[in-house]
Amino acid sequence: MKDSGRGPRERMVFSAAQLIRRQGVTATGMRDVAAHAGAPRGSLQHYFPGGKEQLVNEAVGWAGRYAGRRVARFLAELDEPSPSGLFAAMVRQWTDEYGSLGFASGCPVAAATVDCVGSTESTRTAAAAAFASWTGPVAGALTDIGVPADRAEPLATLMISALEGALLIARTEQDVRALTTVARELGPLLDASVDRGA
Repeated sequence: MKDSGRGPRERMVFSAAQLIRRQGVTATGMRDVAAHAGAPRGSLQHYFPGGKEQLVNEAVGWAGRYAGRRVARFLAELDEPSPSGLFAAMVRQWTDEYGSLGFASGCPVAAATVDCVGSTESTRTAAAAAFASWTGPVAGALTDIGVPADRAEPLATLMISALEGALLIARTEQDVRALTTVARELGPLLDASVDRGA
């Protein structure tokens, strides 16, 4: 999954996110990141003078921005945009991955939160910003679909919270049941929030 179009710094941030989503922050070493990125070990200190903490925080930020950008793509792929359709697409990204690759990976933001949020303030801040950079686009998409602005952000938070919780259960059970359940059960509630008079 390496992208030769990325420079060494970007490859290391991407690699850190990929390793963190599989094995967590604690088990992800700087040498592992350099090897995964195909970058010289000496470049780590050059690009990340703040060490592993800086690299983790940048990987978390990258993951949040990536999730936020995916929202527009999911919406564009829907023939008839709806809140339930958007949420189903968000969930399907994971059910597809788990169906083809197994349950080894999760959300890197959640992994960093579990590993570091109690001990590293900068990572807590980075994780909060990452979730915000995902929640904002989801709320914007909901508003574009017809959800009143005052309901969009709370529903975006609900969608992301349900997805993150379902990911944890899916990895634990080694089954997509929790993911398909949240999509099915939340769908009608999400669609009921659309202002039909708008």
